Amino acid sequence: MATSRFSYTLDEIKQMSEDVLKVAKAQGASAAEAELSMSIGQNVSVRLGETENIEYNRDKGMSVTVYFGKQKGHASTSDLSPQALKDTVSAACNIAKYTAQDEFCGLADADLMAKDIPDLALHHPWRISVDEAIAIAKTCEEAALSVDNRISNSEGANVSTGEGFFAYSNSHGFTGGYLSSRHGISCSVIAESADSMQRDYWYSTAREASDLLPASEVGKIAGERTLRRLNAQKIKTCQVPVLFEAALASGIISTLISAISGGNLYRKSSFLLDSLGKQIASPLLNIYEDPFIKKGLASSPFDNEGVATHPRQLVQDGVLQSYMLGSYSARKLGMKTTGNAGGNHNLIVRSGDCDFAGLLKQMDTGLVVTELLGHGMNMVTGDYSRGAAGFWVENGVIIHPVEEITIASNMADMLKNIVSIGNDVLVQGSKQVGSILIEQMTIACE
Repeated sequence: MATSRFSYTLDEIKQMSEDVLKVAKAQGASAAEAELSMSIGQNVSVRLGETENIEYNRDKGMSVTVYFGKQKGHASTSDLSPQALKDTVSAACNIAKYTAQDEFCGLADADLMAKDIPDLALHHPWRISVDEAIAIAKTCEEAALSVDNRISNSEGANVSTGEGFFAYSNSHGFTGGYLSSRHGISCSVIAESADSMQRDYWYSTAREASDLLPASEVGKIAGERTLRRLNAQKIKTCQVPVLFEAALASGIISTLISAISGGNLYRKSSFLLDSLGKQIASPLLNIYEDPFIKKGLASSPFDNEGVATHPRQLVQDGVLQSYMLGSYSARKLGMKTTGNAGGNHNLIVRSGDCDFAGLLKQMDTGLVVTELLGHGMNMVTGDYSRGAAGFWVENGVIIHPVEEITIASNMADMLKNIVSIGNDVLVQGSKQVGSILIEQMTIACE
């Protein structure tokens, strides 16, 4: 596959990655792996109807890792000329000679390499001109500003488009690569009232431009989200149910994934150590990993080590079924890689029957969280404390916005105290999840 917008075709960089391995072998490496990539992108932003930024990016690079037995060296370059590639391999080999032996390093096992690489429809170029992108951004911002005359200022609207491809090869004879794209529309505005000023935003992202929300809809949502935050009030310290809206609920899932990922596990820096096969969450929590979703934002037929990916149940009825491992962490733990070198693939959290309004009714009285501040999460203990903003709810109805509060609990308790997962699923990244209702957390005024 080729595209005239790049200096090389995919087939050409596949061949280049294989040539890098030959150079490494000629220099004495017992094994090696190499990745070459190219990408291009355009980013346009407007603010208050005027073009603010027009950016282009064009990147390319090669990284190579060589192994001399159990010694490892790594080097990279942005120069893809034949001599630069050879020099980079030499640099990696020199580094390897001075590194300590590590019995766990090395390529992933040969029998785990991906054999069939399906087309997951990840490449959908959006060939829009700068003028067209500016017009889309202006439409988005105008829609936000027109929501209400209290929306008095803007941090801008943005339209981005990008595409690229990569090739990965290793000494097992594996070579794979594919083209991909990602596009986005976003907007952030400011609203004012007599004694309050607030900002909020919204965005849409997709592999294919036709799957993006219309620019006017993105702007409208950004405007409405900003407006509803005006005239926020403080609340008294209390312990109540907390509803994380879908945009933030993915953060709860991300924390869980970090806690069951190889690096934190073998370093013993996770609150979910030795949890395989155990009840780690409410029976309502079911997480399925599907790497093969067409046009999925985290779809891939193989991981960063060439290991074949597979659909699998990660959490079933709250019971942890598997960790997230690459080959190095798997060896440290005496286990086998799960095909997650480089991270998770599309995680699908099974929804319940309630929409957002239904979750509010179920909660009755409590807090809806729409913004989190700071990084108050201790991965070792699970202790959780974050600055937050959102809305106070009584009798299943939003009463007023809330700000300058802190929400606190322990993540292990939060996972086990999930009482509902909404069907208001957002697809904005690698995790697809609706709003999550936690039975109880401590709310404190700042």
